Amino acid sequence: MATRGNGLLEDFHTVMRGFLMGGADIIPGVSGGTVALILGIYERLVTAISHVDTQLFDLLRRGEWRSAGIYLDVRFLATLGLGIGSGIVSLAGLMHYLLLEHHMLTLAAFFGLIAASSWLVARIVKTWHAAEFCGFAGGCGFAFWLVGLPLFQHPPAGPGYIFFCGLVAICAMILPGISGAFILLLLGKYAEITGLIKGLAHGSVTLEGLLTMLTFAAGCLVGLIGFSKLLKILLVRYETATMAVLGGFMAGSLRKLWPFQRDLTPETIDLKHKLYESLSLDQVAFLQELLPACLVALFAAAAVLWLERWAKVSRKAQALEQTLEH
Repeated sequence: MATRGNGLLEDFHTVMRGFLMGGADIIPGVSGGTVALILGIYERLVTAISHVDTQLFDLLRRGEWRSAGIYLDVRFLATLGLGIGSGIVSLAGLMHYLLLEHHMLTLAAFFGLIAASSWLVARIVKTWHAAEFCGFAGGCGFAFWLVGLPLFQHPPAGPGYIFFCGLVAICAMILPGISGAFILLLLGKYAEITGLIKGLAHGSVTLEGLLTMLTFAAGCLVGLIGFSKLLKILLVRYETATMAVLGGFMAGSLRKLWPFQRDLTPETIDLKHKLYESLSLDQVAFLQELLPACLVALFAAAAVLWLERWAKVSRKAQALEQTLEH
């Protein structure tokens, strides 16, 4: 019975980790992959997804369902997926409200979160050589350039582009520091895809909309499986350099989360259609804006450090329990 209890407790922890990932994924500029990395489940997630391969299909063909489930880490993926879905549904309204009504402080919180996360990832790299420094700088520069691109106002039509959007967005979603939601915004398909998801949930989607969703989902599936295999190879063969690049992605993405912005579309209430312009520090009031934003960012950074420590203690406790059981 003790083993079952430990399993259920681990499932609960996985659901909560997924919940935090889901909450991050709905924010354009924040990646669920960042949360997975902070919580120490990133490599396990990438490994599980990368196991959709010929070995898995061979196990299924032979009817070895239990072995296939263990190989794919189905229990982990199922509980994590439940948490991600719950986080998206539960926090979407709250995040929308916070970004509209408390834009500066909300961005400040995420700025502190990502900054602390980038430092944690850099700390994972034990030795810094030329490859690691170049990887960090390259990742930082690429993300900084990417999040500063203007949004695509007139995207192409057709299933090919929808498939491409799904493929690219899902790759970004599992990369720390690069937001899949922002990539969809950048490609000009965020409003269409989220609108179709809402319509599907309410049963009001058309046949054309359903085909669009299936095409987008196919792109996501291909991108998720293919890109996870690449990430798995990189993490196994070039772990330190890969982690340095991921840390650079996170540092570069801070440009998107700069808290001090001017609302260029105050008459617009739909968040995905709003435009903001970044302000320099000399344009920011110290007591009313700079000080509160800094305090919120520091608090968020401290929360990330505590969360990472909790995850590390939790993993050690689970490893000790498994050792005692054997």
